[in-house]
Amino acid sequence: MGLILDTGPLLAALDAADPDHQRCVELIETATEDLIVPTLVLSELDYWCHERLGPDVWLRFLGDLLAGAYRAQTPTQADLKRCHDLQSTYADLHLGVVDASVLALAERFEEPKLATLDHRHFATVRPVHVDALKLLP
Repeated sequence: MGLILDTGPLLAALDAADPDHQRCVELIETATEDLIVPTLVLSELDYWCHERLGPDVWLRFLGDLLAGAYRAQTPTQADLKRCHDLQSTYADLHLGVVDASVLALAERFEEPKLATLDHRHFATVRPVHVDALKLLP
């Protein structure tokens, strides 16, 4: 279907000083399938770009998105219900709606892999379509 991108790899790819920069850039540049960005990830990425990198970096990324380098994917009503279920089930993890929406999208697309640096959440939460997600990079 496509490579679903969480906030971490996108931010690391945009930040040359990030220790995960090179491997995230390589993951994105060598992907042979659509690069899918959940729309809630866009909000989080916008925030972190402004906090750490400045508005020019965010605007450059948004320009790439608008030019077709990435495909934004909005959560459906069913995805939001799944977010509610995940956040209730994993309340002790303090799973936020952004991460829950990323997982809901992976489940909807039946995607077995996910681009994330957040192993704490995504290695713990169990998707319904596979035993565990393959976490990249």
